[in-house]
Amino acid sequence: MNPRKIIIIGAAGRDFHNFNTVFRDNPAYKVVAFTAAQIPDIANRKYPPELAGDLYPQGIPIYPQDDLQTLIKEYEIDECIFAYSDIPYIKVMNLSAQVNAAGADFTLLGCKNTMLKSIKPVIAVGAVRTGCGKSQTSRRVAEILMARGLKVIAIRHPMPYGDLVAQKVQRFATIEDLKKHQCTIEEMEEYEPHITRGNVIYAGVDYKAILRAAENDPNGCDIILWDGGNNDFPFYQPDLMITVVDPLRPGHELAYYPGEVTLRIADVVVINKIDSANFDNILTVRNNIEHTNPKATVIDAASTISVDKPEIIKNKKVLVIEDGPTLTHGEMKIGAGIVAARRFGAAEIVDPRPYAVGKLAETYRIYPNIGELLPAMGYGEQQMQDLSATIEQTPCDSVIIATPIDLGRVIQINKPNTRVQYNLQEIGRPTMEDVLESFIQKVKK
Repeated sequence: MNPRKIIIIGAAGRDFHNFNTVFRDNPAYKVVAFTAAQIPDIANRKYPPELAGDLYPQGIPIYPQDDLQTLIKEYEIDECIFAYSDIPYIKVMNLSAQVNAAGADFTLLGCKNTMLKSIKPVIAVGAVRTGCGKSQTSRRVAEILMARGLKVIAIRHPMPYGDLVAQKVQRFATIEDLKKHQCTIEEMEEYEPHITRGNVIYAGVDYKAILRAAENDPNGCDIILWDGGNNDFPFYQPDLMITVVDPLRPGHELAYYPGEVTLRIADVVVINKIDSANFDNILTVRNNIEHTNPKATVIDAASTISVDKPEIIKNKKVLVIEDGPTLTHGEMKIGAGIVAARRFGAAEIVDPRPYAVGKLAETYRIYPNIGELLPAMGYGEQQMQDLSATIEQTPCDSVIIATPIDLGRVIQINKPNTRVQYNLQEIGRPTMEDVLESFIQKVKK
């Protein structure tokens, strides 16, 4: 029989993992192409033969998703595998309609076929949307475990936007490692908080090789902490699954793929941002959890903020910079920077859109609903330059930086600026320590 011809629809993350786990060494299939969306500048290259395996000596081309219907007809594709995240259901099914109309089947791969098993205990942290507070929850989990003397190795959902061969397995233990691996701003935002807290973090492309490296890390490993991205479900089979939901976007936990998957498989659900959300929205989310996953333990939490220089906010015209993906495909309108601007008495929040240049202006065209926030886009050197230039051109008194890293360390900011930092704070009981206690005792036996 001829192999079944496949296109994997992705965004440089889940798509590569699905290929590696299901298709790489499987002669029953021929992966003709990947398509790419969501992340700039990842199309028009190849998944290299060094990673693709013996069945693909020339590698696999990556095309823009806009070419999908043409590719299906040109190559007589049998099946398209959808493999990226944080997508509203209507867009998933619109894409399915395009694929079906072009003649191919449309498939979503699930947990059984794509989750790898670790020899170490695995705690996974995910979220129903980008920007729920997943990263601060991961940090909180790591801090509790490390305070109990456990060696935690974090593994981050992939962000391989550079040389894929060089990024096969990446280990980050020091700030210098970020420069060595030529990390983008988005990567630094996720890796640096782990490094500064003293735990090693891995990422890359081949998550089986990454898992084996993490299990045998030279610093030792007691627990693997899966630090999920977007609203994807884990690449590893979790022994404890923690999912974060966001009452500032009530109902999204049941309306976005694959966020609802992370909710349904959760052992623990964290309702974050209770301090910023109204009662009716919190109730909506709570009811949806009860209806969808009634066995889950629910933790109520606040996303507490602190500002190092509140005096440069009060009565000032401020520019607010937030995490890029949270504003783009995460669709957030209110982040920690806006909360800080309001809480510390900013006179005005300046709209940066008229002053955006280059790739920042393009980002606003692609995501017109971002509003008067500046996304910290930094997927490459040009975007970082454009971000710096946009800040310089925006007429403001000061800049509020609400990204997880010190942005002034990686781009030039010539205006007075202050950082907003945010952490998870549980409200009432149970706490994160409560739900981790039995897990810790099991690991220590």
